[in-house]
Amino acid sequence: MTLPFRDINVQTASDAYIFTSPSSPNAPALAIDRPTGDIRLLDASLLSGKRVSRITSIAGILGVIQLRLDKYIIIITKAQPVGRLRGHMVYKVVSTDILPLRERQVSDPDEDRFLSLLRGFIKPGPMYFSYSVDITNSFQRQAQQDAESPLWKRADDRFFWNRFIQSDLINFRNSGGRGQPAPQPNIDPYILPVIFGMLEIHPTTFKGTPLTIALISRRSRHRAGTRYFTRGLDDQGHAANYNETEQVVILNDHTTGLGGSSWQQQQKSSSLADGVGKEMQILSYVQTRGSVPAYWAEINTLKYTPKIQIRAIEAAYPAAKAHFDEQIRIYGDNYLVNLVNQKGREVPVKEAYEKVVEMLVSRPKEHVQGDQRTDEKFHTIETAEKKSQFDRLHYIYFDFHAETKGLQMHRAQLLIDRMREALVAQQYFRASVDSTPGNNNKTDGGRLDVRSLQTSVVRTNCMDCLDRTNVVQSMLARWTLDRMFIDLGLLARGSRFADEDAAFELMFRNMWADNADVVSNAYSGTGAMKTDLTRTGKRTKAGALQDGNVAVTRYCKNNFLDGPRQDAFDLFLGVYQPSVGGGLVFVDRRPVLIQAVPYIAAFGLFFVLMGMYSPRLPDAAVWPMRLFILFWTGVTGWALWFIFNNGMLYVNWPKLNPRPWATEGYHETISRVRKDKILGPLVARHERGLSVARYINAEEGKKRIE
Repeated sequence: MTLPFRDINVQTASDAYIFTSPSSPNAPALAIDRPTGDIRLLDASLLSGKRVSRITSIAGILGVIQLRLDKYIIIITKAQPVGRLRGHMVYKVVSTDILPLRERQVSDPDEDRFLSLLRGFIKPGPMYFSYSVDITNSFQRQAQQDAESPLWKRADDRFFWNRFIQSDLINFRNSGGRGQPAPQPNIDPYILPVIFGMLEIHPTTFKGTPLTIALISRRSRHRAGTRYFTRGLDDQGHAANYNETEQVVILNDHTTGLGGSSWQQQQKSSSLADGVGKEMQILSYVQTRGSVPAYWAEINTLKYTPKIQIRAIEAAYPAAKAHFDEQIRIYGDNYLVNLVNQKGREVPVKEAYEKVVEMLVSRPKEHVQGDQRTDEKFHTIETAEKKSQFDRLHYIYFDFHAETKGLQMHRAQLLIDRMREALVAQQYFRASVDSTPGNNNKTDGGRLDVRSLQTSVVRTNCMDCLDRTNVVQSMLARWTLDRMFIDLGLLARGSRFADEDAAFELMFRNMWADNADVVSNAYSGTGAMKTDLTRTGKRTKAGALQDGNVAVTRYCKNNFLDGPRQDAFDLFLGVYQPSVGGGLVFVDRRPVLIQAVPYIAAFGLFFVLMGMYSPRLPDAAVWPMRLFILFWTGVTGWALWFIFNNGMLYVNWPKLNPRPWATEGYHETISRVRKDKILGPLVARHERGLSVARYINAEEGKKRIE
C-alpha cells in the first residue's frame, strides 16, 4: 500500500515548484511548471544542481486551484498532532500558504477577492488528515476495504474535503500529462485526503480501565454551505449540512502517545498486549444528520424568521430517491428522526418530509400517538413489506420543543425509549486487531477481525440539523456507550456510566458539546444552542440567556456576513469555477440610491445624537434644535423603515452562485420600490442609466451551471 509522504520539501525555482521527500530519496520528485501548471514526475537524483530561490519544509499538499487569472498551489505549512487511532497519528491543519504560479505585476480586484475568500475559508476551517489511516471512512467501512490501495483511493468521496482541488494531481495520476501520457502511480504519495469537521481523541480511563474514546464528525463536501443559503436537497440527492458522526472506543490500545512513529508504537502495543494477554478491541457507532430531503429554502428578508419556500414534492422525488438509495446502500436500514415543530412556521417542512417518505415506501402505514401534552407526541411511517429497498426507511417524528418545554429536557429520553427495540437490533461495529505475524505490518497496523456490524443508522434532523439534533445524537451515543461497556464487562447490566465514573462523564459531555459547537460554527457561524444541557446534563437559565445571545449573533451573521462565506464554500469545493465565469462578479450592481439608504440612516442617527448631546449656550433658543432633532429622527426612521421593508435588497447574498429565490425576490422588491413616492422615480431613472439589478448575472450563473 502506498501512503502519503510524511515529510515534503518544496523547492521554489523560476520555472517550477518541485516537491521531494527527504525520507524517500529514491522516490520521484513532483514538479509543477510555472506558469502553465503542467505536472511532471522527475528523477530526484538529477535535481542536485538546479538553482532554487528557497527550500521550504511542508506537511503536505492541500491541492491546486485555478482562479480567474492564474493557478495556485495550496500547501499545508504546519500540522498539529491530535492523537492516535490504532497507533496511527492524526493531525489538524494549523496553517497553510498559497503559492502563485505567476508573479502578477498588476493587482486585479477579482483575483485578489478570490484569494481573500480562500484564505479566510481555509484558516479557521477545522481540517484533519492522517498519513497512515483513512479517517474519511468509518471503522466498519475500513474493515471492508482493500488495504493495498493508495490511501486517497480508499477515501470516501463524500468526505474527501479537498477532492476538487486535488483534481489536477488525480487526473495526472489516472491519465498522465504532457510527455508522460500513461497513468502515473508514483504520484500517489503526494495526494493527501483531508476531512472537514470535528475530531477529538481522548486517552482516558473508565473505572480504572484504560481506553481511548474518540469522536469524529465528517462533513460532506456535497451541497456544503451556510445556514440560510443551503437547505434541502440538490438534484443529485445530496443533502445540505450532511454530517456523519462516529463515536469510537478502543480498548487495550497502548499507542495513544503523541511521540514516535506509528510502526514503533504498533510494535510497543504488540509487546504490551502479549504481556497481559489482551488484544486491542475497537467499537464504533455511527449516526448521520442532514437537511430535510426535499426542495425547500428559507428566504432572508432581514426579518428574524425567514419565509419558508417549498417546491412541489413530486419535483423532489428523483432527488430524494437518489439520496436514500445511497443512504441505504451504505448504512442499511435508515431510522429517520424528525424533530421539527408540529405547529407554526415549521409545519410545511414536517409535512413535506412525511410526503416524501410516503412516496418512497410501499404501502406506508402511519401511526400517531398523543397525550395530554400534545396530540402528536410520535408520528411513525413504515411498512412491514419488503418489496423495495425503500421499505427499509422508518420515519419517526418527535416534537422536541413541545416535549421539553419549560426546561424539562429529561423528557427527550422518551424518544430513546420509543426507539429501544430498533436500537437493540441495530448493534454497533466491533472488531479486534489481528496482531499475528504477517498481519501486523507497517501499512495497516494489523487486520481487523470483525465480530459484529452495525446494521442500520439513525438519521436525525431538525430545521438546521444543529441544536435539537445535537442533543438527540448525544443521547443516542450515550445509550450505545452504556451498551458497549456492559458488553465489555465494564458495567453491570442496567447500570449507566454516568453513575459510575464522574470524571469520564464530564469528559463525555464536553466532547459532545465541542462537537455541537464545531458543526454549528461551520453551518451557522456561531456555536450551538442548548450546549448547557450537553455539558451539565440540565437546562439552566444561564444557558437560555446564552442561547439568546447565539440567536442574535446568528441573525446578524446569516443576514450580513454569510454571502461571502457561501462564496468561499463554492470556490473551494468547485461549485463555482472562476476560469469559466465572467469578470467583475463582486461589483455591487444595486442602484446607487438603494446603496445609499443605510448611509442616510447612519448620518441621521449621528445628527440626532449630536443634537441631543451637544452643549448649548444658556440663552440659546430651544425650538430650532428640537426641530433639527425631529427632522433627523424622521429621516433616520424612514431610512430604517425602508431597509427593513425592503430587506431583500440589503441581505448580503452570495455573488458567485446567486440563489434563484434571491433573483426573484430582488425583482419583486425593486418593482415595489419603483412605486415608492420618494425614491421610486429616482430609482427608475437611475436604472435607465448605468446601474442594473444586483442579481442580473443570476441567469448567466444558471446557464453556466446547466
